[in-house]
Amino acid sequence: MPTHQFRYLKLFFILILVICLSFDLVTCFGEVIYAINAGGDAHVDMNGIHYRRDPLHGRIGTASDYGKQLIISRVPRTDQILYQTERYHHATFGYEIPVNRDGNYVLVLKFCEVYFSSPGMKVFDVSLNGVHTVISDLDIFARVGKGVAHDEYIPFTISGNKLIINEEESDHDGKIRVEFIKGYRDNPKINAIYVVRGTLADVPQLPSLIPEEKEEEEEEEAATTSQDKKSSPVRHPSGPRIPNPYEAEDSGTMLPIFIAIGAFLPLLFCLCRL
Repeated sequence: MPTHQFRYLKLFFILILVICLSFDLVTCFGEVIYAINAGGDAHVDMNGIHYRRDPLHGRIGTASDYGKQLIISRVPRTDQILYQTERYHHATFGYEIPVNRDGNYVLVLKFCEVYFSSPGMKVFDVSLNGVHTVISDLDIFARVGKGVAHDEYIPFTISGNKLIINEEESDHDGKIRVEFIKGYRDNPKINAIYVVRGTLADVPQLPSLIPEEKEEEEEEEAATTSQDKKSSPVRHPSGPRIPNPYEAEDSGTMLPIFIAIGAFLPLLFCLCRL
């Protein structure tokens, strides 16, 4: 076999090996058919989702980047821009999303409260096609607080000329319209939107939110109740706090990559010696 052909063969096997070693490190998502950064410019996030510039720019509502003064939690720094920009309107508004193939889909709506510092200040509903109320009385601050990313996941199915959500059907004409309904408490808003062809298992989700303050309150209440039931004035602690599982998340995520690289380099050296 000629030397150059043998070299190409080695490179082919090396490529196959790299793919095999990294296969478990890559997460596959469903097909993204639509993604926009409301109130902002185009952006590609850490999952490779390409968000287009807001199509309502200069047409409906108000684009705001007020959130840029905040550090948004629950998301990497590179993707905080998706939650720092938004579009709001003093009336009901929405987006038309082309969905023209039968199948299962998930609509992902991204929110973040960047202005109000208490619950009950901004509350609104979200509907699809003016028929399906998919989110009722959304109070972002009450859900997660200020400056915290919050995603809503709405699975739906397209079958012929029908849109199906939770077994409730409505007519479908090749597109869905997601609307943010004006209520009595400030203006409806949205930070970003995307639609995936697939199921919830095909959608990247935010890490779980740990309400530390709520945990502390519950521990104090439990300790007070326990103290009242006992005649002894000595207060027994409930034990050490559970460590934050996200403190070691980054190192745990990178460990398989380091292992794959460590296993690959010696093999690459041996193949190059052939």
